[in-house]
Amino acid sequence: MLYYALVFFIVAIVAAALGFGGIAAGAASIAKILFFIFLVIFLVTLVMGLVRR
Repeated sequence: MLYYALVFFIVAIVAAALGFGGIAAGAASIAKILFFIFLVIFLVTLVMGLVRR
């Protein structure tokens, strides 16, 4: 999932450099959402791993 967030982030940077504002904003928002989902899943698995010990 972090891979997809990075891909959308790179797409947003390239689109912003080329002047496609709508595409850049859409890709940036998707990247942000995916990053936060990844972060939540990471924290949940970290806590679950600590609890099991």
